[in-house]
Amino acid sequence: MLVVEDDPAIARALVINLGARGYTVRHAATGAAALELAAAGGIDCVLLDLGLPDMPGLTVLDGIRGWSAVPLIVITARHELESKIEALDRGADDYVTKPFALGEVLARLRAALRRGPGGDEPEPSVIATADGALEVDLRASQVRRDGQPVRLTPHEWRIVEHLARNRDRLVARADLLRAVWGPGYEGETAYLRVYLSQIRAKLEPEPARPRYFLTELGMGYRFAAQGAPR
Repeated sequence: MLVVEDDPAIARALVINLGARGYTVRHAATGAAALELAAAGGIDCVLLDLGLPDMPGLTVLDGIRGWSAVPLIVITARHELESKIEALDRGADDYVTKPFALGEVLARLRAALRRGPGGDEPEPSVIATADGALEVDLRASQVRRDGQPVRLTPHEWRIVEHLARNRDRLVARADLLRAVWGPGYEGETAYLRVYLSQIRAKLEPEPARPRYFLTELGMGYRFAAQGAPR
């Protein structure tokens, strides 16, 4: 859960109350910090204030929507219908105006999470290959090869995590770069070649003949949970 709010009192109230209800909460007081935390991964919902000190909240909304479909609820003091329509048109899932009742925010949050990525069917916490050789534990932020944990760098983990969440589907290079490094890195394709080589060396039985982390030439990468055909 990411709370993007520059008002210290409101931010503290949200962090405390959400934490007391079992949510793991990160807080950002600026748009730049919000985009950095969102790009780092592990965020299942965003509560976004539109009035931020360094950039418009809608810019943050556009940035997150550029690479993520995570549920996002706008919380703002702007009551104008036009502001609500614009936020919803640009990808917000819901819109709450200040002052708000905490119960209303919690109810809208639960609804957004229910209809978020994956719908009512929760994503598994462990994504395993069909042969059981690799397990990507999303909750523990860990990969196990043949049952043994493998140490990955933060960027290696984010690549593996994003590919595993989109298992058996092509992930475009630009989308993967945005998910791991954030906006502005879409052209740094050399990063992916270097890191995928490192990931294969650690996780593939034969790194030169990858079975799980596949390159789709000219397009992107794919985590083949079923294994590459031989």
